[in-house]
Amino acid sequence: MSDPRVGPARPVRVVTRPAAILGRYVVEEGAETGASLLVGFHGYGENAEKHLEHLRRVPGTDPFRRVAVQALHRFYNTKTGEVVGSWMTRLDREQAVADNVAYVGAVVDALVREHAPRRLVYLGFSQGVAMAWRAAARVAAPCHGLIVLGGDLPPDVAEDPPPVLPPVLIGRGVRDEWYTEAKMARDLEALGRAGARVETVVFEGGHEWAEAFLAAASAFLERVEGGR
Repeated sequence: MSDPRVGPARPVRVVTRPAAILGRYVVEEGAETGASLLVGFHGYGENAEKHLEHLRRVPGTDPFRRVAVQALHRFYNTKTGEVVGSWMTRLDREQAVADNVAYVGAVVDALVREHAPRRLVYLGFSQGVAMAWRAAARVAAPCHGLIVLGGDLPPDVAEDPPPVLPPVLIGRGVRDEWYTEAKMARDLEALGRAGARVETVVFEGGHEWAEAFLAAASAFLERVEGGR
């Protein structure tokens, strides 16, 4: 039953408008001039500092300049009060994708101009996997390797004309309820059609940075650094 105090509904229209928003990324100092860049994208509900801790766990990355990019959309972890982030939601998805790609492109452009790296590698975890794929496919700076863990190939990359992709390492835990065996199979089929050079590591575990994945990522980075 309608409330007689409320008048009839009027039509509405949704208006979107570009707005400036502050982005941030964490750059580890101490690498030599020209050191290769390892640029990472965190998962949902994490932040750049947390992701940098994960990057540091990958053996053999000390010679790299490790960088963790913070998602633009910040919120509080209600349990800890920590400020964390999300890359996007389904609302205004296409514009959010474009905004994120432009943001990451600006970050990478600044890093390349400042540090002149030998190699550039992206690494994404969980929700950050989609951004790692988009960066590898769409950011102008030449990319030499892509490592993804626990997340799938986004449809806006898979459905585009086949992108020119660098060598790729895909990691998945056998008990990962998010990045399932079926999703991985679908991704491998799409990447096969695109002619991508793909390696995989499937490990005992779930949605996590398992030791087997860290070892595989380390070996992959060694090959990329050596130009193989």
